[in-house]
Amino acid sequence: MRFVKLLRNLRSPSIFSKKITNPPFQCRYFQHDFVPRDPTSKPKKYKYPAVYDPYGPLPPPSDKVVQLADRIASLPPEELQQIGPALTFKLSLPKIQKISSEGMGVGSQGGAAKSGAAEVEEKKVEKTAFDVKLEKFDAAAKIKVIKEVRAFTNLGLKEAKELVEKAPVLLKQGITKEEANEIIEKLKSAGGVAVME
Repeated sequence: MRFVKLLRNLRSPSIFSKKITNPPFQCRYFQHDFVPRDPTSKPKKYKYPAVYDPYGPLPPPSDKVVQLADRIASLPPEELQQIGPALTFKLSLPKIQKISSEGMGVGSQGGAAKSGAAEVEEKKVEKTAFDVKLEKFDAAAKIKVIKEVRAFTNLGLKEAKELVEKAPVLLKQGITKEEANEIIEKLKSAGGVAVME
């Protein structure tokens, strides 16, 4: 009996053996703002400015500014050289520091530039920015050193621990001499040895 039922099932068309005569269509969702482009139309040409100015065009200068510019342009060269320092003083602007070109010799003049630099006495410039470097620490005072490092670096516990374990390592850069001395004293009292560079 079972065998007969099995044969009937094999002969009857299965759901899985049916061929799909109508495949599903591709669906495009309705795009309310879609307008089909005319294939015969030419693409739009936009006029771009020669130079991009994010602030837009500037208004023309006032008559007072134009008159002042004319008066400055008519000054003799000796007085023109005095305008920059006078405005710097009047407007309380910081002085422009000259950049030293020593050691920047290129090509065949490089040796002459180096020998000229050796002859000129270098002025000792007082250092204003200092770095604090942790050289070493007592293993027994490791926790205290980590707490001190966290206090002035604003690091988390894990980051401060990793930083201390990397000793010798820079802890703080570009600080004043007073701050550096204060940090060194705190680390010394906690059991670490720090130096100022």
